[in-house]
Parts: sequence; structure tokens; C-alpha cells
Amino acid sequence: MRRVVITGIGLVTPIGNDLETTWSSLLAGKSGAGPITQFDTTNYATKFGCEVKGWDGSKWFDKRELKHVDRFLQFGVAASMMAMEDAGLGTKVPAGQEDRWGVYIGAGLGGVKTIEDTYAATVAKGPRHGFSPYFVTDIIINEAPGMVSIRTGALGPNISHVSACSTGAHSIGEAFRTIRHGYADAMIAGGCEATISVLGVGGFNAMRAMSTRNDDPEHASRPFDNDRDGFVIGEGAGIVVLEELEMAKKRGARIYAELTGYGATSDAHHVAAPAPEHRGAQKCFRVALADAKLDPSAIGYINAHGTSTDLNDKNETFATKVVFGDHAKKLAMSSTKSMTGHTLGAAGGIEGGITALAISRGVLPPTTNYMTPDPDCDLDYVPNKPREVRVDHAMSNSFGFGGTNAALVMSRYKGD
Repeated sequence: MRRVVITGIGLVTPIGNDLETTWSSLLAGKSGAGPITQFDTTNYATKFGCEVKGWDGSKWFDKRELKHVDRFLQFGVAASMMAMEDAGLGTKVPAGQEDRWGVYIGAGLGGVKTIEDTYAATVAKGPRHGFSPYFVTDIIINEAPGMVSIRTGALGPNISHVSACSTGAHSIGEAFRTIRHGYADAMIAGGCEATISVLGVGGFNAMRAMSTRNDDPEHASRPFDNDRDGFVIGEGAGIVVLEELEMAKKRGARIYAELTGYGATSDAHHVAAPAPEHRGAQKCFRVALADAKLDPSAIGYINAHGTSTDLNDKNETFATKVVFGDHAKKLAMSSTKSMTGHTLGAAGGIEGGITALAISRGVLPPTTNYMTPDPDCDLDYVPNKPREVRVDHAMSNSFGFGGTNAALVMSRYKGD
């Protein structure tokens, strides 16, 4: 099977509107949390989130488009174009290769903000004047890869994978398989999301899934900490450019990491809660490791799903200890959601990009806000400060409602 490498990364996050700003913020332990500015939170249990700050989409959209294109689509297109530029490809796929490039970009919920705004407009003005002719194309998730395909000229497979908080990771994993098995030579893949909104915050509050630490937003996302009280909602996009190794080498591409393994499983247990002992995650880890042909002891770093919720953090820890055995105590494992918040469908894309950067640059980002150890969470979470460590193999975890699990294994590319 063909080998696949990561040659470009594009990030739009609550701690930076590009790759380098995001990376610097991660290493500085900067929190993206603050009071929500996108709607009135007076009557909401949670009044804060991790918003993308100072967003300006004018580089990628003209004034007419910016009046209607949903925020999640703006993030997805911008991160994709930045990933292409980062890969040294400019804004278009190479001439003559258009048929061999594809786009897999998903989201968890899609154009929620457009739905909210349109409903309000129809109530106020009636359906004749309340609906925009762009309403449908601004809410459907597959417009993210569609818009990227239009801008880049990619004529290969164009699909949105939608699997809640596993979306970004599944998109990258399925793109990896698409190249590995010869259906394409290169893919633009990841996730985007923008649901810090009336419905997004209200819905998760109703589930009692989010932190209500309104007096201290910057310290509210505290994965694996004993005093965690729920996740902090975030938004953004994470996109990578994947290429078949020989093609990347031929054009002299810079290689961040090689994608060597992918696991995808289901809990078949509950619509929202993980299976006991996170059995689905255990299977997912094993599948990804087997796909990469690696022993668990080869993994040096895990970018955890680490949501700052009670059930996820202790179950993810348990699953890690079962699969990795004695090696679990030697593993470095951090949750960058402590800084970015939980970006839902974008999380796997953002964290996949961060994992590739950690391998390439020899620095592991920390889990911030780790203050009070939890007896059920007793691994090395790289607490509060980054760590300079060169690891040869790393894994990025993503889990989603409906019991869907994804794991990506990445390896340092050392040449042939």
C-alpha cells in the first residue's frame, strides 16, 4: 500500500487565526476562553466560550459573499487555503493533476447560525422576505469541501464526513485511505465548526455537558483535573494536505509527518455517553496501531480527546492504560482543548495538525489548568508547560456522540 505524508497544515482557532500564532499560543499556555460576544447570554447557564477573535474573512471571500456565507464555511475555506499555501502549492492544485486531488471536509452541525438568523428574519418579515437565496447552500456541510474544490480546482472525490466530535479525524483518516488505496494522489482534509450560538450553547447546557465556571473562563477547561465541570465550547477549523509520498518527494515538499495508521470503531452503547471502560476506544486504539504495524510501546505521545468532562477523561485514561499496559505510565498525553476549548467537528482536524507539528518540531504542547490530580486520571498529562521531546510516533484521539471513535497514528518521516 502507498505511503501518505502531511505536507501542509491550516489552522483557525480561538488562540490564533493561523498556524504559527496558534502554535505559539499553545506553547505559551494561552487560553482562548472569554465572555461570549456573538449573542446575549443573560439567560444561559454558560456565558463564555472559546471564540475565534478578530476574524476577517476578506482574504478568501468578497464583500458580497461575506454578507451571507456562514462562519463555519469561512473557517473551513480559510484553513484549507492556508494549508495549501503552507504546502507550497499556492491556491490551486498542480496543473494536470486536478483529477487526482480530492477534498474531505466535515462539520458536526453545519450552518447553525444561518438557521437561527433566517428563522428570526422569517418571523419578523415573513417567508417572502426572510429567506436568502443562499440559505440552503450556507447551511449544508458539504459546501465546505465544495467551496474548497471550486477554489483549488480539485476534481477528485469530494465528501463531508459527519460524525460529531470525531468528524475532523474521520475526514483525515478516510482521506488517508483514499490515497493509500490509489483512488487519489492528494487530499485536502479536516473539519470546521462555528456553533457558539443560541442553539449550540443552549443545547449543550440542557445536556449539562458544559462548564458553568462563569467567574473564571480562562481556567474552566481543565482536562483530567479533579475539579473539571464540563467542556468549554469552541469554534474554528483544522485542515491538512495529504500527499502520496513519492509525489511529495518529487516536488520537494516539506514533510511534517507520515500518517501511518487509522482506526474507526463504534461503541454501540449510548447516544452520548461512552461505553463502560471506553471499550470502543480500546478497540479503536488497537485497530490504529495494527494499521500502523506498531507495538503500543512505540507511541511516545498522545493528543487526547480530553474534553474536561467527567465521563470522557476518566474513561479515556482507563482505555489508554488497558491498551498500552505498563507503557501507559511512560507516555506523554496532553489535551490541547485546555486552551482551544472543544471545537466539536473541527477538533480532530485541529488536533491532527497539532500532533503533526509536535512530531515535526520536537515539542509537546501542555495540558493547562491541571491543578488538582484526579485519582481516576493518573497518567502523564504534560501538565501546564510544554515539553521538548522528540517522539517517533504519536496518536491523536477523537470521540463523538453516537459512540463514534477515531484514532490517527503519525510517525516521524526519516526518509527512505
